[in-house]
Amino acid sequence: MADAAAAATGATRLPAGRAFTKMHGAGNDFVVLDCRDADAPDPSLCRAMADRHTGVGCDQILTIEAPRGPGALAAYRIWNADGSQAGQCGNGARCVAAWVLRDVRARGDEPPRRFHLESPAGRHEVEALGDGRYRVAMGIPRFDPASVPLLGFDVPRERYVIAAGGSILEVGAVSMGNPHVVLEVEDIEAAEVGLVGSRVQGYDGFPDSANVGFVQVLAPNRVRLRVYERGVGETRACGSGACAAVAVLVRRGSAAREVAVELPGGTLQVAWPSDDAPMTMAGPAEFVFEGVWPA
Repeated sequence: MADAAAAATGATRLPAGRAFTKMHGAGNDFVVLDCRDADAPDPSLCRAMADRHTGVGCDQILTIEAPRGPGALAAYRIWNADGSQAGQCGNGARCVAAWVLRDVRARGDEPPRRFHLESPAGRHEVEALGDGRYRVAMGIPRFDPASVPLLGFDVPRERYVIAAGGSILEVGAVSMGNPHVVLEVEDIEAAEVGLVGSRVQGYDGFPDSANVGFVQVLAPNRVRLRVYERGVGETRACGSGACAAVAVLVRRGSAAREVAVELPGGTLQVAWPSDDAPMTMAGPAEFVFEGVWPA
């Protein structure tokens, strides 16, 4: 009967398969899959869906999963465009928050303003700010080289000198639940993000590779940032990268505790109240479209 009705109206019937939601946070785009009652995607499916020519197109796949412990609304995992998994994604966390609250409303319940989500990096408090914006607690930055991980150094430094791909570079390094390298540049537009980013990612001292951020300081409370993400390439925004850049700059005395981080896809608000407090990152999360991936 449904097929006959579709034929009569000229409507196209969606094929049976896997429902997905396309979302983005400041231009960092995602395919969101509900895996609470379904298997997580394998790497080949992630690569296929992420392909911008033959798939849906995205920087990462986000899987919504049942919470692993009490008190959380949901858990999630992050899959890069190349099928590898990531430990943290700030823009993705906001999109997961928006998706989960929409699901709460669809069930007829009142969505909470504050709640917790569980990422591979741990538990995060989230606050719905209104107008499609969310603030996420991103954890305390870890500068110990073993935590990044960064090989060849025993103690944290504000600046590390490394030889990567024939280039001698002065970098900062920090973990936000995933590894980040931060390079200060004078002109963000002229930065060789792809070339230098790939060289840093291939450096032997980063056994898990790294996300590489290029930051230009405009004022203590305002910076510009471009990020070359591992498993993805340059993205229009990176929430954990914004936190990493601010953390490194604060340690150097180059940034304030509250910073507007301007990325190609939009601006994120990053705050680090004190060295022993979690960083927070606030920004938008937007729905783009819904679809079904053929089985």
